[in-house]
Amino acid sequence: MKRAILLPVVAVLALAASAAAQLGLASRRAAASPALAEGAFAALGAFRSVLAEVVWFRADRLQAEGRYVELAQLASTLALLEPHTPEVWSFAAWNLAYNVSVMMNAPEDRWRWVEASIRLLRDEGLKVNPREPELYRELAWTFELKIGANLDSAAPYYRKMWAETVRDVRRRGAWEELGMEPMRMMAVERFTGFDDWTNPQLSAIYWALKGIDSASGRDRRALEMIVRQAMVIYSKNMKEQT
Repeated sequence: MKRAILLPVVAVLALAASAAAQLGLASRRAAASPALAEGAFAALGAFRSVLAEVVWFRADRLQAEGRYVELAQLASTLALLEPHTPEVWSFAAWNLAYNVSVMMNAPEDRWRWVEASIRLLRDEGLKVNPREPELYRELAWTFELKIGANLDSAAPYYRKMWAETVRDVRRRGAWEELGMEPMRMMAVERFTGFDDWTNPQLSAIYWALKGIDSASGRDRRALEMIVRQAMVIYSKNMKEQT
């Protein structure tokens, strides 16, 4: 009898391990489709919530032990199990940008993890949760603080890489690659009086303002604060360049 009860649980855990292995490190997650994978996990039925609890427990242990690269891989499975839970995406993105990245010595290696965090939120999390203020806030913070401030010794390199990315996209007129809408960008320019999209603070403003569209209460106030702070930092950058 006990064996009969344990077999489905073992199967679920085996599936989790298999999924994590197949998805690989979170830096490669942009190639995956959460919507399609969610359908596969839906076949687990009632065991899906059980598996999510197991994965969350394991994630907490890995975080407590400082095993952030393993945590990044596990977060891939967690995001597929609970794609409509914003905390999952915020948790995974924060880990990539602030924990895993600083474990790397070379700035270019750090940037790959920070960029993976941006892609995770922008290209995956917001695709399945387009009206979740928490994800807009996390994405805006990444541009404002991780890239646009000097909290990380590699921040100047992040800004250099972001500027190169923006120039390439602008040259090709491919703003959709950055998840940005030209009409909304023009509205942001009119609102702020700023137009240098190579400055990460303007991206912080863009995503915060977009999040405000579906935010209220505390979420709205947090996003409005990001807008104000990013505008101050942008203005300061302009003065330093003159």
